[in-house]
Amino acid sequence: MSEIKQVDVLIAGQGAAAFSAGLYSSRYQLETLIVGEQFGGETAIGGIIENYPGQPDIDGFDLMVKFKEQVDNLNTPTAYSNLKSLEKRDESFRAVLEDGTQVDALSVILAVGRERRKLSLPNEEEWTGKGVSYCSTCDAPLYRNKHSAAVVGGGNAAVEGAILLAKYAEIVYLIYRRNKLTRPEPILLKALDQTDNVEVLYSTEVTELIGSDETGLSGIRISKPWQGQDEIMLDGLFVEAGADPRLDVPKQLGLDINSDTGEVHVDKQQNTSEKGIYAAGDLTDGTELKQTITAASQGAIAALSAYQHVIEVKASR
Repeated sequence: MSEIKQVDVLIAGQGAAAFSAGLYSSRYQLETLIVGEQFGGETAIGGIIENYPGQPDIDGFDLMVKFKEQVDNLNTPTAYSNLKSLEKRDESFRAVLEDGTQVDALSVILAVGRERRKLSLPNEEEWTGKGVSYCSTCDAPLYRNKHSAAVVGGGNAAVEGAILLAKYAEIVYLIYRRNKLTRPEPILLKALDQTDNVEVLYSTEVTELIGSDETGLSGIRISKPWQGQDEIMLDGLFVEAGADPRLDVPKQLGLDINSDTGEVHVDKQQNTSEKGIYAAGDLTDGTELKQTITAASQGAIAALSAYQHVIEVKASR
């Protein structure tokens, strides 16, 4: 059996909250380990960021590189495997990663973020990368000089995706199931109104993906109330319908979940309902503002709380 790693703080995630927690935890001279496969979280695939203080115009991936470099400079190790399970053991927690690595930690900071929502339609997974995408900022350039593409969703990401795609494809459809866009920031709605080749289809749902396993997506079937079914031929479909908190590990521990938001409940110090377990970033109900800056601030607070807990545990031995 492989040796079980012993650390003061285990941080699950590789986004803004996790790297911020790692930075502060390491500066507190705690034995820290960051684990996770997906580098950068949502920030890394968010395209150009214009509202992060001190960086008025920076690509999200580049910003996360800066986050990680700062943590690496403190020699904070990273295990590139996701957290699979977590259980309480006396004064510590036993973590098992997907690659089989076992870690005993005096405290744990969960910063695993969210999972992109899917349409749950036949062939959706099979055609991912063959006309179906979940990241407009990642794949929009692939549609340069293509005839048409569509974005499904009604939030900031969907509107941003439609505006970006309009720079490449001739026609872009923004498909939204409600009758009005109310969630996007006003500045984005203004930009959308000024983008001539985006057509917004309100009160519309995608009911079927059209295509073949050989060629992938070639179109969609949509449904509008009182108007029945219709088909749109497309080169690409981008699903920007939001994301849900990753709750597998929090549920293993029986952490309190906010019944209204489906997020892990935390207090102002990022404490969860289990002593020694903290949560930060998009996983939590700590703030409605899901931004890189709020995730980073929560990560820093969680690290302070973890530090205080570790000191308490070690003093009691």
